[in-house]
Amino acid sequence: MSLTDFFTNIDLKKITPKNGYFTSQLGNKIDHHSVDFPGLEQETDIAIIGIQEDRNAVNNQGCSLGPDYVREKLYQLNEGAYKTKIADLGNIARGETVTDTYIALKTVVSELVKKDIVPVIIGGGQDLTYAQYMGYENLEQKVDLLVVDSHFDLEGDGSMDSIETSSDAYLNKIFLHEPNYLFNFSNLGYQTYFTSQDSLRVMDKLYFDAHRLGELAGNIAITEPVIRNANMLSFDMGAIRSSDACGNANAKPNGFYGEEACQICRYAGFNDKLSSIGFYEFNPAYDNNGQTAMLLAQMIWYFIDGFYNRKKDFPLNPKSQYLVYKTSLKHDDHELVFVKSKKSDRWWMQVPYPSGGSKNERFHLVPCSYAEYKMARSGEMPDLWWRTYQKLN
Repeated sequence: MSLTDFFTNIDLKKITPKNGYFTSQLGNKIDHHSVDFPGLEQETDIAIIGIQEDRNAVNNQGCSLGPDYVREKLYQLNEGAYKTKIADLGNIARGETVTDTYIALKTVVSELVKKDIVPVIIGGGQDLTYAQYMGYENLEQKVDLLVVDSHFDLEGDGSMDSIETSSDAYLNKIFLHEPNYLFNFSNLGYQTYFTSQDSLRVMDKLYFDAHRLGELAGNIAITEPVIRNANMLSFDMGAIRSSDACGNANAKPNGFYGEEACQICRYAGFNDKLSSIGFYEFNPAYDNNGQTAMLLAQMIWYFIDGFYNRKKDFPLNPKSQYLVYKTSLKHDDHELVFVKSKKSDRWWMQVPYPSGGSKNERFHLVPCSYAEYKMARSGEMPDLWWRTYQKLN
């Protein structure tokens, strides 16, 4: 089966300005599926995918209509100081059942990642994160999942059979999926009053990363190492405050500012290992004057900008491009090893595998910050090192 079988084409008449596009605008740069399906063999870097599926979007029906509203704004933005190689594959229409849509998205993500093309998924409920994750099932790699959301979507009683995948319960399916290829889960922007203490205990028990909105407010740069650790990212537009992104039936007064959301997306673009990103829960029925569609288009633009400015300093090779720092803890003979890239000034920690834990490598590299290096240098164990070590056991 060819990828073209999954997609419907784009109706350019509905989204193109009356006078067309300027030569510098993305509408003139993107190879879009308006007539012919884009030729992905022609060195495509990024593929845009619309998803017209909202049957499991809790209290947000209508978000399936989002992709073309975002395209209308995105195509009017100017290309940056680089040559883009972007294909817009069109929309995956809702299947006869929701499961059919999941299978279609899973297949498309899997095929694109195999081709080293980054899927940018737009539209539908956040339950589609499960299908995005399933795209990695046959790729024989562990996955680090990052979700930007004000909630932990862990509703239900925790069993695979008792819950239907929905936008407020899809994480259960991911955490309990067999075979298990999830190595780490991280959340950015959860709000405590929306979060049960049981959910927080689950995160702690599994040594996952959860970062409260208040922890990140005014200091969005601390998200960069967390984002750099992700293979895939799922962004719930409800994580942005309603004054900046009203196009969501579940929009709330608190959340990230629009410029913070754009910075998160730029960090995601910078991430050498990130191979797919999804933007979910945008609902044009609630959008005031196209504001949320424009913000989401700008978020995608910042992701593209980050992508074309990647430093390509991971994996850490050649060794001559890195500095190695070794520190000792106050009450332990154990030595912590940090690595800094000369090219980007970014930091990683080496966390050793337990004896016999890996046949090919002696340690696992986890992105970290300079602050964590300073903590180790003062003799204290960084929490990130300990949680990673526990997951390796």
